[in-house]
Amino acid sequence: MNSRLRHWREAATLLLAARAPARPPRSPLGPFDYELLLLQRSSRSGFAPSAHVFPGGLVEAADFSADWLGLLPASPQCGLGLVRPPPPGSCRAPLFATDRQQLGSPLPGEVAFRICAIRETFEEAGILLLVPGRGPAAGSGPAPPLPAARLPPAAELSEWRRRVQEDPACFLQLCRHLGCVPNIWALQEWSNWLTPVGRAGRGGRRYDAAFYLCCLERRPPLTSQDDREVTAFLWSSPPEAIERFKSQEIRFAPPQFYELCRLCNFSSFRELHKFSSGRALEGCERWMPVMLTASDGYIQLLPGDELYPEDPDYTGEKKIIMSTDKKVEDLMKEGSVFHRIVIKNINNLAVYVNIKAKYKHMNPLMINSDCSDYNSRL
Repeated sequence: MNSRLRHWREAATLLLAARAPARPPRSPLGPFDYELLLLQRSSRSGFAPSAHVFPGGLVEAADFSADWLGLLPASPQCGLGLVRPPPPGSCRAPLFATDRQQLGSPLPGEVAFRICAIRETFEEAGILLLVPGRGPAAGSGPAPPLPAARLPPAAELSEWRRRVQEDPACFLQLCRHLGCVPNIWALQEWSNWLTPVGRAGRGGRRYDAAFYLCCLERRPPLTSQDDREVTAFLWSSPPEAIERFKSQEIRFAPPQFYELCRLCNFSSFRELHKFSSGRALEGCERWMPVMLTASDGYIQLLPGDELYPEDPDYTGEKKIIMSTDKKVEDLMKEGSVFHRIVIKNINNLAVYVNIKAKYKHMNPLMINSDCSDYNSRL
């Protein structure tokens, strides 16, 4: 972890997709044969209270512990592939580019952030994404579940979960006890979101979060909320989740809505796994949305949008405020190069993007939560 950071803390998030029988669709996009795990945050949470989020949380010192090197493979990057150099004019996201050895940890960031995402998924949802031995898992297909013979009795596992919640260092002890390691090789780098200035949580909390995607052969046999940070869970296909959002059954923060819209490109679990694995070593850029206040709503501008500032105020120290007396509709009519999320209120979001995606990634379908317009073209 990077204790030198003053304006935000580092975090990791996991988009956990599990193969599932296709159900009659609730959306115009047709049936999907996989589901994503969504967790509802406590109403007492200091960040995104009551919202549905992907599993994840803060990186802890224990995630960077040198002791992991005694469990994981000794090869460079612990068996992870090396991310390719970024395209001309771009740079590796600082979250990943930081030299962790200079910060006192021999464990690469790409390994520690994956350990964090896996640990948090166990703490929040009771799901253990581990593989027997030192890893990596055999084959290149979706991740299989941990064999039942490797799991302790339910009561013992529950006690381990409580211990890990109290002390993240206990996660390494659990792995050593089970003769397993975190399945870091099943997590594919997906995106990197930095909380925008002015949208920090209670106490000014901002997070620089690595988003990973993991495809599971099937839904884990047991999923359970921790009744602390998480009060409920839901397995849902991306368009079904958006339909629930549109009907105000659940609520998302803009990054989760954006990523769900992006996943709506993939109705096939096989294609999602193929795509995420194929571009896994391309990397990603850090996105910090910049807030533009209009007379009747907000627009979160993302890199590449024609209104995105050339020198964003990452720290908030410049006290820059972007505002206009114009309505959102007028701003949309005047513009031509879009990469933005339009926010009318917490239940009315819309994604608009017509720029080419970088890093061989996929743009989201442009979905307006206020109507049934999927993939509207500008």
